[in-house]
Amino acid sequence: MEKSVNPEEFYNNLKEKLQDTSGWPSEYLYKFIIKTDPVKINTVECIFDNMGAVIKTIPSKKGNYTSISINVVMKNPDSVIEKYKEVGRQVEGVISL
Repeated sequence: MEKSVNPEEFYNNLKEKLQDTSGWPSEYLYKFIIKTDPVKINTVECIFDNMGAVIKTIPSKKGNYTSISINVVMKNPDSVIEKYKEVGRQVEGVISL
């Protein structure tokens, strides 16, 4: 049986790792997978709009899913986590890697 992870616990662990491994501000690479839907892709892109982000989208072989990679300079671990939460709130079914 798979153990479910408490989202707050996950984000607290992520924050610790980010604080320990990077100097801030720092470049950060987000990766998301979503069912291919132009509205969902646009929503993710808009969340990172006006931040100088480099966004790359790659459809799966069958085109059912799209991988979105976003490279952007973030101020601190809290700002990284806030963007993950924002994407999760606005894009149903998103998988964050």
